[in-house]
Amino acid sequence: MPMGQFVADFACVEARLVIEVDGGQHAEQVVQDEARTAAIEATGYLVLRFWNDDVLQNIEGVIGEIERTLAARE
Repeated sequence: MPMGQFVADFACVEARLVIEVDGGQHAEQVVQDEARTAAIEATGYLVLRFWNDDVLQNIEGVIGEIERTLAARE
């Protein structure tokens, strides 16, 4: 989903939530990812980041974290 100068992996406009799914290359671009997160959050969205491996191997845990985050924001 377009988010200003970025494209988010997943976004829910209603919840003002962005989900980013990061591959291994993100371990080497921490500063860039922090700047990207800050820019997106400056627009009123919350950014949650998950590693690809977590999504593939622990989807229940990822979904649980998203659900907890959404519940806390209500």
